[in-house]
Amino acid sequence: MLFSSIPFLYYFLPLVLAVYFLTPRAGKNAVLFLSSLLFYAWGEPRFCIFMLLSIAQGYVFGRLIEKHAQNKKRSKLFLTASVALSLALLAYCKYADFFLSSVNAVTGLSFKLLHVTLPIGISFYTFQILSYVVDVYRGEVPAQKSFLKLGTYIAMFPQLIAGPIVRYVDVAAQIDARELDSENIFRGVTRFCIGLGKKVLLADHIGQVADQLLGGSFAGATSVGILLGMLAYMFQIYFDFSGYSDMAIGLGKILGFTFMENFRLPYTAKSITEFWRRWHISLSSFFRDYVYIPLGGSRCSRARQVLNLFAVWSLTGIWHGANWTFLAWGLWFFVLLTAEKLWLGKALSRLPRVFGHVYALLAVLIGWIFFNSRSLPDALGFLRALVVPGTGAPDGGAWLLL
Repeated sequence: MLFSSIPFLYYFLPLVLAVYFLTPRAGKNAVLFLSSLLFYAWGEPRFCIFMLLSIAQGYVFGRLIEKHAQNKKRSKLFLTASVALSLALLAYCKYADFFLSSVNAVTGLSFKLLHVTLPIGISFYTFQILSYVVDVYRGEVPAQKSFLKLGTYIAMFPQLIAGPIVRYVDVAAQIDARELDSENIFRGVTRFCIGLGKKVLLADHIGQVADQLLGGSFAGATSVGILLGMLAYMFQIYFDFSGYSDMAIGLGKILGFTFMENFRLPYTAKSITEFWRRWHISLSSFFRDYVYIPLGGSRCSRARQVLNLFAVWSLTGIWHGANWTFLAWGLWFFVLLTAEKLWLGKALSRLPRVFGHVYALLAVLIGWIFFNSRSLPDALGFLRALVVPGTGAPDGGAWLLL
């Protein structure tokens, strides 16, 4: 069920809000948890089992980690088990067929694909469970004693589809007690409507232009057509993703929660480092706090720092989808961020700001070519047609739309 769909806007949301506001404070978590399960089950009921199992293992291991906090070896064993179970489920659902097809392509074997259907939102709620058990292990939050409250945090429908990735430490107090007031409800409704407008009025229509310009073969496309198509896609993905984030933040406000901002005008960035401080902030902070810093972050040798960046951006790419194009997209940003840390950042700081802005926009646009392509050959073909005039047929594909 999409936030912009008729069933959500005209049936699900009004009914849930009516029940939620009429329910006494003690029962609001139960209403939110059950309505979130209903929201999740709308598309495919059987996937609720995956979510409930994930919540259950996070709950059990969180309690065990806290119970054995004085025994670091045992506590770490429980943490490892929880992380392994979460990642194993994510890997099976999202990457099993990708792995098998890659092995078949490289070796010439013919392993049968599993055709696993990807549960909606599994990447987001898996990361939320991971952040919860790790924070309990670190002693940053106490383990949640109530299965209902932990389930409410993980399954909460406003941020289930497209984030932001809400860390338990940020909403733990709000799960236990939150105030509903007319000002926050008004702000929430306003924010939701802004996000809905971004999605329906901008992203969906710009996306139609991008699909027409980029939907055919790159062999029949022109440089101008591909450039216009990528610019359209560049704004489509921003308005789509930031629109969903706005709707999630707005719904959270209506329900009494404050979620972190996920976008801060990313296309105004003047470097790739700044871009990733403004784009999908919750994901960037997750990888920073749970992967980059534990690996050593910047407090290590230059070679180790580069290796840490490589690990983070390989994982970031693959997290977005089971395709080599997403890995290439992640590694493209790894190369740029490494260059900025080593020398490019200082060089950009000496130039007028406009140069950094143009560089960042071009770099991001090239990255979106990989992100939007079906395969690496397609991505390379689009890049070649974009930068080498005359590689596409002047009477084919995107040219006809100009």
